[in-house]
Amino acid sequence: MATMARASSGLAYPERFYAAASYAGFDGSPNSNNKDIGSRFSNDVALILYALYQQATIGPCNVPKPGSWSPVEQGKWKSWQQLGNMVSTEAMRLFVKILEEEEPGWYSRASNSVLEPVIDVQMNHNSNGEPITENVNSFAETKTISAENGSLMETHDKDVVSEGVGSVAVYDQWISPPITGQCPKARYEHGAAVVQDKMYIYGGNHNGRYLSDLHVLDLRSWTWSKVDAKVGTKSVESPSPVNIAPCAGHSLIPWENKLLSIAGHTKDTSETIQVKEFDLQTGTWSMLKTYGKAPVSRGGQSVTLVGTTLVIFGGQDAKRTLLNDLHILDLETMTWDEIDAVSDHAAAVHAERYLLIFGGGSHATCFNDLHVLDLQAMEWSRPTQQGEIPTPRAGHAGVTVGENWFIAGGGDNKSGASETVVLNMSTLVWLVVTSVQGRVPLASEGLSLVVGSFNGEDILVSFGGYNGRYNSEVNVLKPSHKSTLQSKIMEAPVPDSVSAVHNTTNPTRDLESEFEVGQEGKIREIVMDNVDSEPRKSKGEETSEHIIATLKAEKEELESSLNKEKLQSLQLKQELTEAETRNTDLYKELQSIRGQLAAEQSRCFKLEVDVAELRQKLQTMETLQKELELLQRQKAASEQAALNAKQRQGGVWGWLAGSPPENADDA
Repeated sequence: MATMARASSGLAYPERFYAAASYAGFDGSPNSNNKDIGSRFSNDVALILYALYQQATIGPCNVPKPGSWSPVEQGKWKSWQQLGNMVSTEAMRLFVKILEEEEPGWYSRASNSVLEPVIDVQMNHNSNGEPITENVNSFAETKTISAENGSLMETHDKDVVSEGVGSVAVYDQWISPPITGQCPKARYEHGAAVVQDKMYIYGGNHNGRYLSDLHVLDLRSWTWSKVDAKVGTKSVESPSPVNIAPCAGHSLIPWENKLLSIAGHTKDTSETIQVKEFDLQTGTWSMLKTYGKAPVSRGGQSVTLVGTTLVIFGGQDAKRTLLNDLHILDLETMTWDEIDAVSDHAAAVHAERYLLIFGGGSHATCFNDLHVLDLQAMEWSRPTQQGEIPTPRAGHAGVTVGENWFIAGGGDNKSGASETVVLNMSTLVWLVVTSVQGRVPLASEGLSLVVGSFNGEDILVSFGGYNGRYNSEVNVLKPSHKSTLQSKIMEAPVPDSVSAVHNTTNPTRDLESEFEVGQEGKIREIVMDNVDSEPRKSKGEETSEHIIATLKAEKEELESSLNKEKLQSLQLKQELTEAETRNTDLYKELQSIRGQLAAEQSRCFKLEVDVAELRQKLQTMETLQKELELLQRQKAASEQAALNAKQRQGGVWGWLAGSPPENADDA
């Protein structure tokens, strides 16, 4: 039985917007006090508030542009006109947000004269905070998460509007946001990826025809636009463009600032898997060259990004033969590696080590078993699943948010899977998040599911699918944290030890026959032991015990981590002290060497001066030596001349006197 509780909350939209507008001075009448508004806010803020108020109450600007004689009215008109086709509810939300940024306490001051309504909140075991219907508009103001015993645990007070983007604030419910722009053609088996708050859709299947168009949905404005993609050339030597064939059943993976399209069915089937790349900056498709033994061409496989590698598992080839091989593509070297089935399954990676495979189908049977591949040990296992185990399905889609793996869509060859489920990959506990009714896109096969961000919170975005007709709808779900919380509170702790016995509680396929090639001795089926088979205690007592046990375990873990951090900090301090001591010694040694170097430089300078002086003296001595030699030669010449003159004079007079010359004998 559902119970009713009374919860008080702030004003919902549109009442919250009108209260904010009245507080800011926008009462909607032609005689609004513009002077008061201008004195309270800056000119830019006043203009945007005016534009948002007009957009919210009147709609897009369709009035003529004022004349140049009124610059104020021109500014107001321009500010309003720039909002374009913004929906009324989004304008209301932005108006309140800007007012709260300018005057954070406006609501507390305005609430003195505004009575807050009392809201009926429905609570039960799976309470999702059912929205209250008023005048056909849904105002889901309060979101409650109930514990196992039905008591109120947590209430989220959110600003939610009856339509528009603000309705994403509802937790754990699929909604259809108002989409604008050129919607893509209905399809399934397409590829989807999110890059910088934009969801890209590529290829797919429509009426049996493969598609090659690329569309992008802005997750902030919820606007579709088609990407005019270009096709690159094969190489410089071969300028002909590459063949980017339409495909379906492929995988679209974001990598750096590019999108990688892996495998997929095409009209003209290639022998091996093709890897295409779309550059988001240049808007160009190109075909990537890979090395090694490439896997056989296929579609319906799972492709999981683990670090810098892609893990490709299963699928079916062009002849619809089921494949059971596993390959790894290194994105840095673009080299294939086969590691030695089913198709249309879902895969996820946990802790950058464990590859999880869930569900999938053969040509006649669908499965709901869970298999785990240890990417380090390269060993398969089949652990026991706990909680609300999903029904068998194939063609479903899955994404991970933290340690939670969300799965939506798919079917069992009879009907579509209506439940959106989540698996805590640490505890292996399943939980049903929400369910849909009827033949809707969320209960179809071949849909896409990606993780985006809205107002700082994660959201799941689904697109397309096939359930008897092709769909092109966009649905959004914002997950709460109750899956993690309840998996810890409601279920028994998952032990570390496991036993090698078969799981007979669920219809599973014989893995030994599926993985016998190259995997002999590596296939292990494990189930958790120590599961309490005795009658459980009352839910309240069990909840309290599990909470206490969980808190104690977390406390011990935190204390252990704290002690490790303290020890590491102490070691770092010691190393820092030793480094400082070594640094001081080195600094002293450096100073001593600098002093010695300065003394040597001074001595060298003096020596250079002495050398210069000696060189100058040497040059002077050489000059004097030359002058001395010159004087000596001159002296010798003078003496010789005098001697010669004397000899000539003595010879004449001696002859006259009758005396012989002194050198007569010599003569």
